[in-house]
Amino acid sequence: MREGAQAEQLQALSDQARVELAQVPARFEDAFIDLLGGGPGGTSTLAERLPPVELGSDIAVSCRNLTKRFGEFTATDNVSFEVQKGEIFGLLGPNGAGKSTTFKMLCGLLKPTAGEAHVVGHDLRRATGAAKSRLGYMAQKFSLYGLLSVQQNLEFSAGVYGLEGNTRRERIAEMIETFDLGDWLSATPDSLPLGHKQRLALACSLMHRPPVLFLDEPTSGVDPITRREFWTHINGLARKGVTIMVTTHFMDEAEYCDRVAMLSRAQLIALDTPDALKRSAVSPERPDPTMEDAFIHLVESADRELEAAT
Repeated sequence: MREGAQAEQLQALSDQARVELAQVPARFEDAFIDLLGGGPGGTSTLAERLPPVELGSDIAVSCRNLTKRFGEFTATDNVSFEVQKGEIFGLLGPNGAGKSTTFKMLCGLLKPTAGEAHVVGHDLRRATGAAKSRLGYMAQKFSLYGLLSVQQNLEFSAGVYGLEGNTRRERIAEMIETFDLGDWLSATPDSLPLGHKQRLALACSLMHRPPVLFLDEPTSGVDPITRREFWTHINGLARKGVTIMVTTHFMDEAEYCDRVAMLSRAQLIALDTPDALKRSAVSPERPDPTMEDAFIHLVESADRELEAAT
């Protein structure tokens, strides 16, 4: 925790069972946010409204030997992992490593060439519809309908997930308030500032209160305050038992995850906690590696092993 953090944020963090507080140097981003009046507090109003998630199993998402080929090109190659209920699970990798392809298969948007995947106990090969009803998906692009207004996008999302009557009205009002969309209801998504556009996309993906949430680079291109706001909600949802899978290019965001899977050249090359991944990159020249150091080390090591084997 950086110096000067507000007391209520420290208290909110100290109440989290899995968090240990340690003072760290302030970053340029911290100073930027402070100059703008400070970011969000440590509590998610969205998560506060949610009841705890109940699942029949401790495993929310699993895949085994998941493979996707497009002709001769292999986008995902024999990827296997399990994600625990309430876990924030990150997927990292270079561009073209297979992150989004893996996401789309786990969301039922792409049919695997081989392997199997389960979401909340539903086999995506046989019960795609049942699985989709239990998950939320925020795509990196094209997750909103540009010809519809903000209000209509919210109404459409509520209808797709079968919300009706008072429940429908209450959920839409809840999302408008939580994500500060009230002044933009008649606007189209394309006219929104990027931060509000991403807020709308997240609101639509959470409308039906899914126990599993897939976020494909949710903070790409947004300002630091909005990015911090998103992670406040993500952490709050996880504490209520929502399982969250997220892809990101921001190495500091990867450190917010409970575990991180790294993909390179369509294959899973590492899976562990952020601290363990950083320890794997320790060397005499690099005694205290960052997450970025670990990422580069693991990708380059995997590339060398692949080249040596061919």
